[in-house]
Amino acid sequence: MERTIPEAVLGALANVLLVLASAPFFQGVLRKIMARIQSRQGPPIFQPYYDLLKLLGKEDLESGEVPVLQRLASYFSLATILTLSTFVPLGFRPPLAGAGDVTVLIYLLMLSGICTLLAGLTAGSTYALVGTSREMMTMLALEPILAAALMVGALHAGSFRLDAVLDGSVYAGPSPASGLAMLIVMLLAFQAFVGRVPFDISEAETEIMEGPLLEYSGRKLALFRWAQMAKLVVHSAIFIALFMPLGPRLPFPLGFLAFWGEVFLLVILVTLIASTHARYRIDQAIRYYAGLLAVSFGALALASYGL
Repeated sequence: MERTIPEAVLGALANVLLVLASAPFFQGVLRKIMARIQSRQGPPIFQPYYDLLKLLGKEDLESGEVPVLQRLASYFSLATILTLSTFVPLGFRPPLAGAGDVTVLIYLLMLSGICTLLAGLTAGSTYALVGTSREMMTMLALEPILAAALMVGALHAGSFRLDAVLDGSVYAGPSPASGLAMLIVMLLAFQAFVGRVPFDISEAETEIMEGPLLEYSGRKLALFRWAQMAKLVVHSAIFIALFMPLGPRLPFPLGFLAFWGEVFLLVILVTLIASTHARYRIDQAIRYYAGLLAVSFGALALASYGL
């Protein structure tokens, strides 16, 4: 049943507010669990909220070569992630899924990465340019993997509509071989999609000092940080919708609680990997992505034959 326009608008606003409110919380959970694993006390779970408020209240210095692009990149970075949140289910039917298809989702995901590239290119710093080059190589390797996962779902669903694809569609059809292959690939690539250790190569705080965001401070840095936190929630929602869509299939509030429980499990998985692995070099990461890309293309080929 199609939503009315007021229902779609209210649903989109609810998704945006949910992502904005929950993203710092899950960041706090991640930092707390990692600290416990490393035998530290760690910051309070609500520390990311305090950090964002502090950055939003600081003086917003502009030291880059193109200040206008710096401002636009920071605003568009968060806006793109929030737009993505209106197309994915967050414990209930996505409010705007019927308004777009798989290509819209792919373009929005690419635009999110392009905003980070613009941030580094306009910063006027050598370290920022190094981080930007790493981010570009990562994007070129990772985006086709996610595109392949969405295309496998589209082929099995027989439709490019997001509400059809983001409903466990990778398991549709007579044989789940391609779906199972994509599940393994996406699990192995999830850490890289959300930019956490060992794949936070473009930032590498101890090596190139925040990479593309080196010259940012105040409000612009807060927006980029918020977008990075929100990316964990949105990518979790995409992964769950493709492979574990319990939320929309259960009555409210069971579906809502089931979805956020699954997000919490993914956050724990990300934390465990981040706290037990050293950061990869960019050449090691590219070889790793190349292997996953080869398997994802194989899964796409299987899906084209209905397997």
